[in-house]
Amino acid sequence: MISAVTFLITLPFIILYLVKNAYKRHPNFPPGPPSLPVYGAYWIILAHSFNNLADAFLKLGRRYKTGMVGCYLAAFPAVVVNDPALVKEMLNREELDGRMDILLGRLRSWWKKLGIFFVDGFFWHVQRRFSLRYMRDFGFGRRCPRLEAVLEQQARDMVDMRISGPKYAAEEELVKGDLIHLPHFFAVPFINGMLHVFGGTTLPRSDYHELWTLARGALLFQRSSDDLGRALCLTPWIKDLFPGWSGYNDLRKGNFYLQDYFSKFVNEALESHDEGHDRHFVDMYLTKMKEEMREKGKTTYSVDQLVMTCVDYTFPAASAVEQVLSFLVERLLLQPEVQEKVHEEIDRVVGRARPPSLDDRKNMPYTEACIREVMRCESIVPLGIPHRAMLDTQLGQYDIPEVGMLLGSCMSCTEACIREVMRCESIVPLGIPHRAMLDTQLGQYDIPEVGMLLGSCMSCTEACFREVMRSGAYLP
Repeated sequence: MISAVTFLITLPFIILYLVKNAYKRHPNFPPGPPSLPVYGAYWIILAHSFNNLADAFLKLGRRYKTGMVGCYLAAFPAVVVNDPALVKEMLNREELDGRMDILLGRLRSWWKKLGIFFVDGFFWHVQRRFSLRYMRDFGFGRRCPRLEAVLEQQARDMVDMRISGPKYAAEEELVKGDLIHLPHFFAVPFINGMLHVFGGTTLPRSDYHELWTLARGALLFQRSSDDLGRALCLTPWIKDLFPGWSGYNDLRKGNFYLQDYFSKFVNEALESHDEGHDRHFVDMYLTKMKEEMREKGKTTYSVDQLVMTCVDYTFPAASAVEQVLSFLVERLLLQPEVQEKVHEEIDRVVGRARPPSLDDRKNMPYTEACIREVMRCESIVPLGIPHRAMLDTQLGQYDIPEVGMLLGSCMSCTEACIREVMRCESIVPLGIPHRAMLDTQLGQYDIPEVGMLLGSCMSCTEACFREVMRSGAYLP
């Protein structure tokens, strides 16, 4: 009896506290949904569009009549920018270039802050500058005859796999008569291209199963989370209570494939490393690491960081690019009139006597426009990787608190302004924020190679490509 009376007395105070906390906000914070206990507005956001968070924030923006939606995700103040002009401004401001220190970033790098995607500050600046500077020597982000020859041979192997049929057991899982399993069928040229940049070598066709394993792992990792990191990143303790339901097990499993592969890759290079002879990018990194340790006794370079650098640069090649091509195939299947125009351009420019090359790019504007349009319409990560405000600042008419999470929605960008946004950040399709980083390099690496592989598939014969396109049941 006493306990019941006590509960009834305290209940109004509990309700008052929850209501007050639901609408408690930083001064001049953007309008948005109220906060619920523990997870803040996360479940309210999901209720607006469970499988498309970017669309959910567009709906919330219309509901609250604002181009910037402010909310709280657990303890994090978060702002999602739906205004194209403000998206561009956000991506170009240094104080908004930080990274959230969340479980997703730690899990993938031995619970340390390593790699390129999820780090910031001086460490990120040093690692990013070195990696882009010396990977460029081996073809990343620029024209390189050796790398182009590698990609051309990979594309020929994929076409031969479709025309002549599988040669190895692993290929039979992807090519089954008239059906082709997408997206992984397209993965090989892009992952092998990155291996050539890192180590000056590629895997032969007999070992393509290793590359497909990497692609499956990358896709599993990507699909086990969402643009906000799911509930797992908001309340990390649920990984111990619900490791399967929370996505934790799949994240670990997907990450393991890439992490384990490149750990072996780097250790093999380390065993044969000679400081007097740099064979490839990995050797140059190891040489720099050893030099700094001798001269300064400390360094930001390490074997673990090298592994995560390889993982970060390979991840888009192993997941996003193959999905872009798969979505393009789907679009061409649904819009045969577009397919006819693409095929006509390839036949006119390339013909059928030779495979396409990157020299053909300038003469194939329609094909490239189709690739870019698919990137715009089918963005893989429409909110991009979460940014962090590194100090109290202002964006538009609202104040952004330090450590606040910021995301820029590419779905809000109109067709006219998307090209302007793409000049400052490759949020379409890779969702990899700019920070003066991978926009040009990944754009130059991805779009021409996507076009070359697409052209190889379509130029073999029109009938062959149409059979490829009958693989709709295998699309992601």
